[in-house]
Amino acid sequence: MESIANAPRREAWNKGKIVGQKAPFKIKDIWALRVRFQIENRVRELALFNLGIDGKLRGCDLVSLKVRDICHGDQVASRAVVMQHKTHRPVQFEITPVTRDAVQKWIKQSGLKSDNFLFPSRMHDSPHLGTRQYARILEGWVEELGLDPADYGTHSMRRTKVTLIYRRTKNLRAVQLLLGHAKLESTVRYLGIEVDDALEIAEQTEV
Repeated sequence: MESIANAPRREAWNKGKIVGQKAPFKIKDIWALRVRFQIENRVRELALFNLGIDGKLRGCDLVSLKVRDICHGDQVASRAVVMQHKTHRPVQFEITPVTRDAVQKWIKQSGLKSDNFLFPSRMHDSPHLGTRQYARILEGWVEELGLDPADYGTHSMRRTKVTLIYRRTKNLRAVQLLLGHAKLESTVRYLGIEVDDALEIAEQTEV
């Protein structure tokens, strides 16, 4: 017991970082990154970014995708179903044409097979991209956009499309299904929409 108590504690990887709800990306930011990736032929990053936006998956689910999870034969499917690590519940997501094209190019360029992880790690001790590696890649994207990395994280990717969907439709149930939440209350908290909606109503009310 004494040796355990006196053992040096490992510092948390996120010590000193602001932890909380992260901002979704704006449409102009999404396209700014896509154009940059295309011009600079950053095929892997374009596939990762586009699939991150479409998939609305937690980072751990996105990085552990295998080719077979999103492909029918040798073609990227228009829809996919993934079992979530956190909830052990399946969630379905769409794969838009622009994302299918980006992912198809990445699979072809890297010579990936059906059983391969979609985003293999470049580090020897991991078979696929790790969540911390993914977070570092995303931080680089945020810096390229000239934004504050403290305001963004991997959940920014998960929140981006559902935030846009909610703003356009106000359909909470649809967003709940897309995020794979068991309870509607979780979706409300996740989006922070009660506050946003209240402010929107207040701004439109003249006194």
